[in-house]
Amino acid sequence: MISDPSRFERLHRQTVEVDVCVVGGGIAGMCAALASARSGARTAIVHDRPVFGGNASSEVRMWICGAGGTHNKEAGILEEIQLENQHRNPTGNYTVWDGVLYGRMHYTPGLTTFLNTSCTGARMEGDRIVAIEAWQLTSQTWLTIHAKRFIDASGDSILAAVTPAQFRMGREASHEFGESIQGPEADSKVMGNSLLLQLRRTDEEQPFIAPPWAYKFETADDLPHRIRGVNGTNFWWLEVGGLQDTIREAEPIRDELYRVAYGVWDYIKNYASERSKAENWALEWVGALPGKRESRRMVGDHILTANDIRAGGEFDDIVAYGGWSMDDHHPAGIYYPGKPTIFHAAPSPYGIPYRCLYSRNVSNLYFAGRNISVTHAALSSTRVMATCALLGQAVGTAAALGVRHNVSPRGLGSGERLRELQAALMDDDSWLPGLLRPIDPLAKAATVQGGGEGVERLLDGLDRDREDEDHAWKGEPGCPLEYRWERPVEVGSVRMVFDSNLQLHKRMPCSYPHRPAGRSAMPPSLLKEYRVEVQRPGGGWETVVRESENRFRLVHLPIRQEVQAVRLVPEATWGESDIRIFAFEPQQQVKASATYPEGPRFSDVRALIPAADLEPPKGEIGEEQTSHLRA
Repeated sequence: MISDPSRFERLHRQTVEVDVCVVGGGIAGMCAALASARSGARTAIVHDRPVFGGNASSEVRMWICGAGGTHNKEAGILEEIQLENQHRNPTGNYTVWDGVLYGRMHYTPGLTTFLNTSCTGARMEGDRIVAIEAWQLTSQTWLTIHAKRFIDASGDSILAAVTPAQFRMGREASHEFGESIQGPEADSKVMGNSLLLQLRRTDEEQPFIAPPWAYKFETADDLPHRIRGVNGTNFWWLEVGGLQDTIREAEPIRDELYRVAYGVWDYIKNYASERSKAENWALEWVGALPGKRESRRMVGDHILTANDIRAGGEFDDIVAYGGWSMDDHHPAGIYYPGKPTIFHAAPSPYGIPYRCLYSRNVSNLYFAGRNISVTHAALSSTRVMATCALLGQAVGTAAALGVRHNVSPRGLGSGERLRELQAALMDDDSWLPGLLRPIDPLAKAATVQGGGEGVERLLDGLDRDREDEDHAWKGEPGCPLEYRWERPVEVGSVRMVFDSNLQLHKRMPCSYPHRPAGRSAMPPSLLKEYRVEVQRPGGGWETVVRESENRFRLVHLPIRQEVQAVRLVPEATWGESDIRIFAFEPQQQVKASATYPEGPRFSDVRALIPAADLEPPKGEIGEEQTSHLRA
C-alpha cells in the first residue's frame, strides 16, 4: 500500500530560470533557440507539439521554400540541419527527419527543450515580460519560466494574446500603406490552412473506398486550377479557413479539411478522367494537423510593406532576407473556382530590417516566423519557412547579445551594437545582401599562399557565388592553403566555408515513387576529407584535425595555440574532382562548430541501476502465454 497516495494526485509545478525563452518550435523557433544557446545564453524552448519542425515536421510535411535565384538559398543554421538530413536520411524518411531535428535541439549545450508544452499566460512588470506560464501535457506539469528576453515563434503570436503586445490580423486597405496589390477596404480575411496528402506508388492496383462523410468531387469542374496529376504535388491547395478565424476555429477548419482531403483522393482514384494513371498509387499518409499560413502579426518599430519588398529592402539594419514572390492565396481556398493564388513579383533577395523583429510596446519581446511586423501583402512573401529560419537565427543571436551587453531589443538596433549583430550573423553563415562580412585582423596581417585559382577570394567577405561572379577558391585535392605571419601569433580558431551547392534546395519529398530516379545525398561539391595543420615557432607541421566525413558547410575549428603558420589541406569532395572553398580564415576568437555528444553504451547505463531494481519479480510466476503466436 502506498503510504501517501496524495503525492501522486497533485499536479507538479516547476520553475525554470534562463536568459532567453523561445515559444514555438517550428523552423523559426528552432533556429532562434539554437542561435541563442550557441551565442552563450541559457535558453529554453517551449513547443506545444511532440516533435520539432512545425509546418516542416512529419505532422504537416510542407516543403521548406525560400528565396528564388541561382545562388540565393538560405544558409546558416538551416543549411546545417538540411545537410545533416542529407547525410543521415538519403531516402527522405520523415521519421528520420524528426530524429534529425530532435537531436539537433535536445543535445545542444545550453538549450533546454520542453515538448508537448503550451504557453498559457505571462507575468508582466511594467512593459516587460518577466515569466511565462506553460502546461506540459505529458507530465501534467505547470511550468513557470523566467527569462530576460522572450521570443515568440509560435506562429499564432500567443504572447500577443497573453500580454499587451500590439498585433494585427487580416488585410489592410490599399490606401493605408499605399500597397497597390491590396483591396480598397480592410477586412479580417487571411490565407487559409492546408491539410496535406502523401502518396506511394506500388506494384499492384490500389483501390480506394472513400469514407461516407468525405466531399464528393465528381468532375474536373469541381477542382479547377488544382489537379496536376498524381505524382509531384504536395497538395498545398487543399486549403480552407481564410474566411474564418484560423485560431479560434482551428478545429472545425481541420474537420472540413478532412472532408476535402479524402474527397479529393476519391476523385483522383475513382472519378478523374486520368484515373488509370493512379491505379497503382496508394494513399500513404493524411495529415492530422493542418499547416497554417496566417493569423496574428506582431507590430514592431517598422511594418514591412509590399512597397518595401518591391524596392529591394535596402535597410541599414538588415538582419535577414527574403526572396519568395508575394504569394497571396485567396481566402476562400478550395471553394474559390479561380486560381488559388496570385503571384505578385518580388525581387530576390530583398532585405528584412531588424526593426520588424521586436515589439513596439513590450520592451523585451522578439518575434520570428510568419508573425513578424509586416502587412498582409508582405507576409505573403516573408511567411515561407526558409525565410523564417533566417529570422529565427537573427533574433536568437540578437537576444543573446542583448543579454550579454544588458541592452534592450530596441537599443541593439543601431550603432556599434547593430554592427556587432550583423557581423555575428555573417560569421555564422547567415548572408546579409549588400554587406560584406568583416575579415578578422589576424587574417589580414598574414601572408596567404596557395595554388589553384582565386586565393584572394578566401578573404573577400562574400561566402557564396553571385550572378556571373565566382567567390570561391578552386583547386585540386592535396593543394594546401596557408596563412603565415612574420612572428608567432595566438590563433583562437579557423573559420571555413565549403561549397554545399546552394542551387540544391534539399527538400523533403512530397510523394514516394516506386522507383525514384535518384536518391537524396550529400552535395558532390562539398568537401568531405581535409586536414588542418599548424606550425609552431621553430617546429614542423602538426595536424590539429583530420576529417574524413565532413557534412558541414560552415566549420569553426578551435586552435587555441601560438603558431607561426596554419594551413588547410583539402583532400576529397563527396563526388566532384575539383575543390571549391569560399572561406578559410584564422580568427582571434575561439569558436567551435556544433557537435553531437557520443551516446554511451547501454550496458554502462544499465550498470548504474541499483541491483535491487533489477531483481526478478516476486511471487508466483505465471506460464508464458505466447505459444499460440509461435505456432
